[in-house]
Amino acid sequence: MKNVERDLNMIVKTLRLQRGWSQDQLSQLSGLSVRTIQRIEKGNSPGLESLKSLAAVFDVSINSLQGEKEMTIQTEYQHEQSENFEANIAQIRVNKIAKFYQRAIRYGAIICLLFAINIFTSTAYIWAVWPMLGLGVSLVIRGLDAFGYMNWFGPEWEKRQLNKK
Repeated sequence: MKNVERDLNMIVKTLRLQRGWSQDQLSQLSGLSVRTIQRIEKGNSPGLESLKSLAAVFDVSINSLQGEKEMTIQTEYQHEQSENFEANIAQIRVNKIAKFYQRAIRYGAIICLLFAINIFTSTAYIWAVWPMLGLGVSLVIRGLDAFGYMNWFGPEWEKRQLNKK
């Protein structure tokens, strides 16, 4: 209850100062005494009629005076953070796919070069198959990760863990 009263006094004072009103002017506009305005701004809990008067003068709802607007702002911030997180996940996925394609092109070029060297030096033993298999396994693993088939501890996992906590 103390936090609500503290929020209310800050909200009333902020709204009053935003409009450039003195406590006396707010008193005249709301029909409340200056002393009541002072008490509210110091943190004392106002009655329902006082809240209604202040809400009418500031042209806001009683709920927004009681700090529920701040909850909405906090919810909007969390939603925005969630959207940013989703955008970051998408950016990470796109970067992984781009790196996979770069690696695939390098893999193809290197394997072609190794087979060319193998054929020009000796055709008796095709040794270029072994680097092709080794690098190929690595490339397949990178591809599975890039396209989301092997993303066990990626951003989605992190988000699920954060939501659990």
